[in-house]
Amino acid sequence: MVAINQTSLQPASFLLLGMAGLEDLHTWLSIPFCLMYIAALLGNSILLFVIVTERSLHKPMYLLLAMLAVADLVLSSSTVPKALSIFWALSKEISFHACLTQMFFTHLSFIAESTILLAMAFDRYVAICSPLRYATVFTHSVVAKIGLAAIARSFCVMFPTIFLLRRLPYCGHRLMPHSYCEHMGIARLACADISVNIWYGFATTLLSPGVDTVLIGVSYVLILRAVFRLSSKDAQLKAVGTCSSHACVILVFYTPAFFSFFTHRFGHNVPHRVHILLANLYVLLPPVLNPIVYTMKNKLIREKVSRVLFRTGQGWWKGCYSFERKARGDGLPQRSRVRACEIT
Repeated sequence: MVAINQTSLQPASFLLLGMAGLEDLHTWLSIPFCLMYIAALLGNSILLFVIVTERSLHKPMYLLLAMLAVADLVLSSSTVPKALSIFWALSKEISFHACLTQMFFTHLSFIAESTILLAMAFDRYVAICSPLRYATVFTHSVVAKIGLAAIARSFCVMFPTIFLLRRLPYCGHRLMPHSYCEHMGIARLACADISVNIWYGFATTLLSPGVDTVLIGVSYVLILRAVFRLSSKDAQLKAVGTCSSHACVILVFYTPAFFSFFTHRFGHNVPHRVHILLANLYVLLPPVLNPIVYTMKNKLIREKVSRVLFRTGQGWWKGCYSFERKARGDGLPQRSRVRACEIT
């Protein structure tokens, strides 16, 4: 009897169906998903490597950007591999505990990234509105505390959801019309009242990303007010330029996330496959676009990334050119000099 009750409470596994209604397109959908995931891995890994290895980038703004890259890697890697496994018909099954683990790290990285974006907005506010205090406010110890606070906050928000889901009976329901496990997707499989889960999910959304969005908006209002008070037009453009990349990242991160959240709860006429598509976009689109935005918008990062990517090639060509100049009057034919250059 205990075993039966335990089975009803915690099913052995779930079956993820991917995008229900679009099963015939799963193979085609896997192509952009796979390419975007590879781009996210490469972009964030390169950005993280450049910031860690270049001492000139060991500044608060870039250290926060490194934290953002780590959150993006966790966010995309928690969801996309399983989605690709479903699209390629490799494995649709996921154990109950693995499903909870995926749900936990997906939401944890999302809340952590929201916290980091709030810290980056405060960083830009201090840099523009109180530049003389910036060095004393944003020290390396403060940045480390921000990283720890982001993790602690995310953990405290998401840890109760594990127990909220474990207490529910599922009555053998295993089919989940989704490509990865999320809090409400799991809760809706339960054969009991899930009001607590609904209200907790709604409260955590308002109190974490919701509050972050309001505070980021307030910081940008203060930043714009300070910018318009500057007398020089060049100073205004420079101040706006320092915030443009962060503003783009905020729009990329919050727009699909909140659109997915509100359509999931209030858009009852929206097809379910649209919900699933939006849920996949808000965990994949920011990790893909964030490194591109910061690399294109920030001149220093762009130069450092270019130097790291093309350092070997530049060194080879410089050595080759130097050898050609020395060997120009040695009487050797051109082919011999080229082969010797290749060997060097």
